[in-house]
Amino acid sequence: MNQKILKLENLLRFHTVFRQLHSLGQRRLAQWNHVFSSAYPVWTAQLCIRPWQTDPLIGAALSQYRLLVTKKEERSRKSQLFSTKSKKEVEVWIGMTVEELARAMEKDIDCIYEALMNTAIDLDSLEAHSRLDEVWIKEVIKKAGMKLKWSKLKQDKVRENKDAVRRPQADPALLTPRSPVVTIMGHVDHGKTTLLDKLRKTQVAAMEAGGITQHIGAFLVSLPSGEKITFLDTPGHAAFSAMRARGAQVTDIVILVVAADDGVMKQTVESIQHAKDAQVPLVLAINKCDKAGADPEKVKKELLAYDVVCEDYGGDVQAVHISALTGDNLMALAEATVALAEMLELKADFTGPVEGTVIESFTDKGRGPVTTAIIQRGTLRKGSILVAGKSWAKVRLMFDENGKTIHEACPSMPVGIVGWRDLPSAGDEILEVESEPRARAVVDWRKYELEQEKNKEDLKIIEEKRKEHQEAHQKAREKYGNIHWKERSFLKYQERKELKPLKAKEKEERDSHILPIIIKGDVDGSVEAIVNIMDTYDASHECELELVHFGVGDVSENDVNLAETFRGVIYGFNVNVGNVIQKSAAKKGVKIKLHKIIYHLIEDLQEELSSRLPCTVEEHPIGEASILATFSVTEGKKKVPVAGCRVQKGQLEKQKKFKLIRNGDVIWKGSLSSLKHHKDDVSIIKTGMDCGLSLSEEKIEFKVGDEIICYEEKQVPAKTSWDPGF
Repeated sequence: MNQKILKLENLLRFHTVFRQLHSLGQRRLAQWNHVFSSAYPVWTAQLCIRPWQTDPLIGAALSQYRLLVTKKEERSRKSQLFSTKSKKEVEVWIGMTVEELARAMEKDIDCIYEALMNTAIDLDSLEAHSRLDEVWIKEVIKKAGMKLKWSKLKQDKVRENKDAVRRPQADPALLTPRSPVVTIMGHVDHGKTTLLDKLRKTQVAAMEAGGITQHIGAFLVSLPSGEKITFLDTPGHAAFSAMRARGAQVTDIVILVVAADDGVMKQTVESIQHAKDAQVPLVLAINKCDKAGADPEKVKKELLAYDVVCEDYGGDVQAVHISALTGDNLMALAEATVALAEMLELKADFTGPVEGTVIESFTDKGRGPVTTAIIQRGTLRKGSILVAGKSWAKVRLMFDENGKTIHEACPSMPVGIVGWRDLPSAGDEILEVESEPRARAVVDWRKYELEQEKNKEDLKIIEEKRKEHQEAHQKAREKYGNIHWKERSFLKYQERKELKPLKAKEKEERDSHILPIIIKGDVDGSVEAIVNIMDTYDASHECELELVHFGVGDVSENDVNLAETFRGVIYGFNVNVGNVIQKSAAKKGVKIKLHKIIYHLIEDLQEELSSRLPCTVEEHPIGEASILATFSVTEGKKKVPVAGCRVQKGQLEKQKKFKLIRNGDVIWKGSLSSLKHHKDDVSIIKTGMDCGLSLSEEKIEFKVGDEIICYEEKQVPAKTSWDPGF
């Protein structure tokens, strides 16, 4: 109260002083005008004296005014200083994640979510590692009452490129001749593996499930002439397109195997295309020439349509007629391959760091991650440090295709490598580096690059989502903008009511239309092939196919736990399941389905998808009758239309369903209210008998010539429309 009185006194005093100053100023102005108009120079000295320096009243007023102004400035300075001190400065950067922002603000992640509530951002899709746009970072900082400071270090800092790259091309004069790498390609069951068996004098085909190759096999074959050839046996099955493409990329020559009794098939054409894309020359091996229906000339003519012109037709492709089963003419095929290799003058640098390509990779129980590789440059020895993809290895062991330990591998040699820290992917480039720290740096850099690419994609998706939500928010505002608040509240209540949580039964029904699967395979290439088949799935409108996880190796406890969580099915290809894992899966109600042939696995998957679809209802006719007359009967106060019929085929059963057909169109479906023979109620009327019937729906009128069909409904299991193409 005392402070308010003091303030009032100050204001009154200031008002009085201001009035006095104003009147005094007017008087002094008149005096100064008189001085300026006078010619006496004495007054000019007095002009330098300021009036407020001599007048005590003006001086007192000004001192009081200065005091008030000074106090006001001090007060505002104190309040400004207090507000600056209370606001915490938060250092942020573009592309910041939710977790990073919470850490910078020294808050919990929940605070970030709370700040972003009632905004256009989709909170359901926002994870701790999700990137935030600039607008949302500002919004969070603003709501938290903090001060924002942009950091340039995070966005401008450029990480040094630590990647390993291939060496420059060596001097041609220093290169040494090497043996050719030959890939055998062609359609499934055209005899590729049998041909390789004869060349190696082994029985690879006998060990293959279903008689089809399902991995890339790399073999070194020594011919009687002393020449050595590395053969890659690629799968011919439709599922293994990626493997065939990979085989074509690392090869020098492609032997295209075509069966003389079958001709050019789908995978034959695909193999030709892979060879063309890799710019690799072809040698044509027309197999099964010992069969009765063999027609090699027909095969050559069919290949003309795909720009494969044999020497007989003026082209440059050598064609050799062989029989892989009997071994006829195989030496001629080998000689043709060696001749083509000599023309290509294949050479390599046997010195310096190793360069190669991963052909296949798998996990061995005793050895851990193992790769099959083709060496393309340098000589690989035990102890070498290798990098492939996002994995590195210190070579502990090397072995050939027969499992025999070898001490070094030269260019064009297939070799098994043990010592990988993680499993590289088939097709990855192998490079030798000088030390383990260097290998780790390369792998870290590649992982960093991958993460950066993923972050860019995430930011792009977030931006698209933000735009979608902004548009939806704008539409919602336009929708509710011109209506009364009561009506708006009611409409919003109705919308919330529609978004109520699903009941247990509804949730179970929704989940039945989703099939989560986990894929485990023996080698990386097999898993890749199965995943590629999954990519062709186009029946999501019937049942969603969700690939939860895929990997190389036997089915583990983690796979079972994952399948239990997602209510999924585990599919294993050429893998084993231990007794403990089987018991655990049975206890948790998880299905584990194992297969050794890829198309059996896909057929099983199609059946599982079909089992999740609702059954279709099919109508099976039991009897047919034609209406000969119509009349009506009185029941109580109602008149009921009745049709006089004669059964033409089968029989009419009162308990079954009926439909009324007029001029080929179904105009009614339902049940009968009565079925009589003469005056007796009956349940069945057989062929040739007359009857009277009335329908459960009284409004339907009969006409002479209409047909009555008696039928029963049967539920038939639905089948998925997905066709993987084989």
